[in-house]
Amino acid sequence: MPADLAVVGLGHHGLPLAQAATAAGIDTIGYDTDPRPVAELSAGRSPVDGSLTVPEIRRMLSGGFRPTTDPAELGRVRTAVLCAPTPLGPDHTLDLTAVTDAARALAARLRPHTTVLLESPVPPGTTEGLLRDVLETGSGLRAGRDFHLAYSPGRLDPGSRTHGFAGTPKVIGGLTPACTESAAAFYGRLTDKVVRARGPREAETVKLLETNFRHVNIALVNEMAVLCHELGVDLWDVIRCAETKPFGFQAFRPGPGVGGHGVPVDTVGAHRPLRLVELAGQVNERMPQYVVQRAATLLNEHGKSARGARVLLLGITYKPDLPDRQGSPADEIARRLMDLGAAVSYHDPHIPDWRVRDLPVPRADSLYEAAAHADLTVLLQQHRTYDLQGLAVKAQLLLDTRGATPTGTAHRL
Repeated sequence: MPADLAVVGLGHHGLPLAQAATAAGIDTIGYDTDPRPVAELSAGRSPVDGSLTVPEIRRMLSGGFRPTTDPAELGRVRTAVLCAPTPLGPDHTLDLTAVTDAARALAARLRPHTTVLLESPVPPGTTEGLLRDVLETGSGLRAGRDFHLAYSPGRLDPGSRTHGFAGTPKVIGGLTPACTESAAAFYGRLTDKVVRARGPREAETVKLLETNFRHVNIALVNEMAVLCHELGVDLWDVIRCAETKPFGFQAFRPGPGVGGHGVPVDTVGAHRPLRLVELAGQVNERMPQYVVQRAATLLNEHGKSARGARVLLLGITYKPDLPDRQGSPADEIARRLMDLGAAVSYHDPHIPDWRVRDLPVPRADSLYEAAAHADLTVLLQQHRTYDLQGLAVKAQLLLDTRGATPTGTAHRL
C-alpha cells in the first residue's frame, strides 16, 4: 500500500518525526531493519526509552502510521527521511555504517521524483558525497535530476513542553535549488518555519555547531563550578545574576556530566581537529570523577569513610522527567563509588531496574526513608516529583549536583 512518507530508522531521531508527520495527516510508514522496534510499535509500545509515550504511539497507529521491516515499502513513497543513528567511533568520528545501510536499502527501490532527506548527524559533505554515491549507484538515478536530495539537521528537545516539532524551525540544504524547494515543501507541512541554507554542507555544519556549542558551554560552567567551590563562591547565584544581562550571555548550568544523544565531534574526517571541542570533552568527562571526589570529601568531613558508606543516588536519567538514560553520568558515578567500597542504591520514578557491571543496583521504594537511612544522598537529576525541600530535611547528608535545592539546604556542586 503506497504512503506519502517513509521514516527510515525508528529511534530517537525517527520516531518524533513520524509522530509529527502522522499528526499532520501525512500517510507515514516507519522502516527499520531491526524487527524489535517494529514489533514494539506494532503492539502499541514505545521501543525507545524517553522518546514517545504509549498513548502517543497508539494515537500514531490509529492515525494510520505503519511500522514495517519490509524494504519493498520504500519503493512506494514520495518522500524518504533517513534517521539512522551515527554514534561516535573509536577514532572520535561519527560511525556512518547505519546511514550507509539505510541508503542502500532505499537505493535498491528508489523511484524517480522521490525526495530523499537525511536528518542523522553526519560530517559536512556526507549528503553530497557518501549518501549521493550510494543512492545513485544503487538506483541508477541521478541526484538533482531524477530525484531530490537534501539535508536537514534533527532538532529535538525530548520532554520539552515549549519546543515541540511544529514550533522548532527546520533548516534545510538541498543539492540543487529545486531539491531545497522540494524539502521545504515537505517540512512546511510539519513546522511553522523553514530556513534555507546555502547547501547541504552548510546544513550539515549547522548540526555540528549546535551540538558543539552546547558541550563547550556546559564545559565552561563545569569548570566554573570546580573553581567556585575552591573559592567559596556560590556559582548558582553568579549564574542567576549573570543571566539578567540582556545581551552577550546565555545561561548554562553545571552538572555531574552531559548526557544526551547529540555527541560532540572534535574531529571531522581528515580535516583539522576542533581543539576547543576536544578540551571541552575532556572537562565534561571528568565531572563524574569530580562528583565522586566531592562525595568522598563530604563523607570524610562528617567522620565517615567512603568504604562501607551507604550512598543513595537520585535520578539516574540524563534529562528530568524522562526514562532516557543515554549518556547519563550515573553509571560511571556508581562504578566509581563501588570502587571506593560504598554500598550504592538508587531512586528514580522512571527507571524500575538498573544494573551496573551486570549487577542489580538496589532500588529504594520509599524515597524519604532511603534518604534518612543513607549516609549520603546525591541528587543527579531533579525529576519534577522530587520534593527537594522535604528531601533536604530527611537526608543525613545531601550533595546537589544540579543546584535545584533551596539555598542553604544542601551541599551544591
